[in-house]
Amino acid sequence: MHKHTTKFIFVTGGVASSLGKGIISASLARLLLSRGYKTTIQKLDPYINIDPGTLNPYEHGECYVTEDGAETDLDLGHYERFTNIPTSQANNVTTGRVYQSIIEKERRGDYLGSTVQVVPHITDEIKRRIKLLAEGGKFDMIITEIGGTVGDIESLPYIEAVRQLTWESPEDVMVIHLTYMPYLAAAGELKTKPTQHSVKTMLEQGLQPDMIVCRTEHPLSRSARDKVALFCNVRPECVIESRDAKSIYEVPLMMMQEGLDREVLRTLKLPYGGKPNLTLWRVFLRRLEHPRHEVKIALVGKYVELHDAYKSILEAFLQAGAMNSCKVQVKMVHSEQLNKANVEKMLGDCQGVLVAPGFGKRGIAGKLAAIEYARTRRVPFLGICLGMQCGVIEYARNVLGWKDADSTEMNLRTHHPVIHIMDNQKNVKNMGGTMRLGAYPCTLKKGSLLAEIYGTQTISERHRHRYELNNDYIKDFEKAGMKVAGVNVGKDASGKKITRVEAVEIPAHPFFVGVQYHPEYKSTVENPHPLFIAFVAAAMRNI
Repeated sequence: MHKHTTKFIFVTGGVASSLGKGIISASLARLLLSRGYKTTIQKLDPYINIDPGTLNPYEHGECYVTEDGAETDLDLGHYERFTNIPTSQANNVTTGRVYQSIIEKERRGDYLGSTVQVVPHITDEIKRRIKLLAEGGKFDMIITEIGGTVGDIESLPYIEAVRQLTWESPEDVMVIHLTYMPYLAAAGELKTKPTQHSVKTMLEQGLQPDMIVCRTEHPLSRSARDKVALFCNVRPECVIESRDAKSIYEVPLMMMQEGLDREVLRTLKLPYGGKPNLTLWRVFLRRLEHPRHEVKIALVGKYVELHDAYKSILEAFLQAGAMNSCKVQVKMVHSEQLNKANVEKMLGDCQGVLVAPGFGKRGIAGKLAAIEYARTRRVPFLGICLGMQCGVIEYARNVLGWKDADSTEMNLRTHHPVIHIMDNQKNVKNMGGTMRLGAYPCTLKKGSLLAEIYGTQTISERHRHRYELNNDYIKDFEKAGMKVAGVNVGKDASGKKITRVEAVEIPAHPFFVGVQYHPEYKSTVENPHPLFIAFVAAAMRNI
């Protein structure tokens, strides 16, 4: 344990977006944790939405959910997967949330008639939220990633807040700037000018980066490194090369080789500690790079053309595959293009089928076709959230014979509403932040496949839904062979005790599991999720 005040490391981006600030932040956190520094990461998002909960996945990729029920940016998933430390509401701040807080204070009269301005009121609120994680001395280091690129209008208040923090506590704050260094084939060289302009923009805003990480597709020559150092006012050792990697999980080792963590600690005048202990990380990478088996698993969803929409699921497969010494090839299957006529052709080469979470009617017919195929052909199946609900609907229609069985989300007039809206969701008007969110306990049925997979009957998993299995139909399903495998005992809107179905399975099937929760959110490099490990193992048995 290190006795000192909390240090703040800010990661900004320049030249272009999508350079990988989240991966660099997560890699640095992994290295600092390995040296014994208690580290967390937060994301400041400049958009005016309160959170990504109402954003279309095409706009923003996956919405990641924390233990305490925050709907957050998908980068928080990277943070957790790399650090193995749960994030919280405080780890994701948006402009919308900042302004909402300020406006609420103004309406209450907290400012006593003062004119409310970006400086100091907005910047003070940003600084307050940055420092929240430092309360109680829980962390030695707080890495803060600022979304977007330097020069964006939306980012200006955040850059100004960081400038103020740098001025107020120069010993405790440092800035890492991630930039892009293009290679011009005609000239045969890397060009430093975009990086120079990006840093110049920062300097105009009063902020001097302490380190520059250069995303590049070619090795960074000594002359290029020296040139960046000279024009951008940093030591040559603080110009870090970040080459493209085969896997994001190689980046911490690449950054350690480049000395990123050492230079950070040197800049903050902190002891290096021991050499980073990355034994488990290296074992994971070795398994990832040298699989002994290979399986193909279909991921059936309606956003498959955008991999970021299912980021946590794809990473959970990668981690579970490594645990099984198996390469998982995920076949993205668009549910709108899937039907009973082509399901054999589309899924016939797959050893497992996962039906993805989502909302709305679009693509449901394809999901139902995929589930019927997996159930009747005895192909391992995993349904997550809406995927589980579709599993229930398919069983009701094709086994119980209720041809109009449906979810009231899709059909309010169904005579068999096997999936219906949760009691305490019926009067909800606002869309944002009102679902059943975050971690809830679940009791697994003794003797169930899930209890065997988890090795315990008491688990906790994260949720994001408004609809659930209708308890009125449980006896019908159980009699027909689909069993309730997990329940949560809670309270309805009137405070009355209610049992909610969290998981179902078909014992007569080799592997047919549906879960209302999102296991993918809790899968990390150090702790791959047991359900994904078991699902991949089942797919391997189906080769």
